Amino acid sequence: MAALTKDRATSYREGVEIDYPVAADTIIFAGSLVCVNSNGYAVPAADTAGYKFIGIAMAQADNKGGGNGDKKVRVRRSGVFEFDAGSITQAMVGEAMYVVDDHTFDDAAGATNDIKVGVLVKYVSATTGWIDISR
Repeated sequence: MAALTKDRATSYREGVEIDYPVAADTIIFAGSLVCVNSNGYAVPAADTAGYKFIGIAMAQADNKGGGNGDKKVRVRRSGVFEFDAGSITQAMVGEAMYVVDDHTFDDAAGATNDIKVGVLVKYVSATTGWIDISR
């Protein structure tokens, strides 16, 4: 495309919450970690090849029995959230954390696909912490 030669009316939104089409035959629960699969459809987060973390589900999306994109899920893409952890320590504060499943994160140790979920900003216990998912 050629460079602009006049002003352009550009659509805008904050981008904090975005709706994503849900994968076929999938249920995403409110408050869960969400990824998109290799086809770009929202799925419950998992340490699965081809998945990319996109945020936290704001409401349940039940697409069980539906086709790709028949339902949408609203996802919050930034913020600090408390989730379960595999096995973290206070010394990990400030380090990147990775998806284990739709409600659990951990440091990269033992992760197969290293799908980054955010940064640990507050240690609560070995099995609970606050992660900043902001990009």
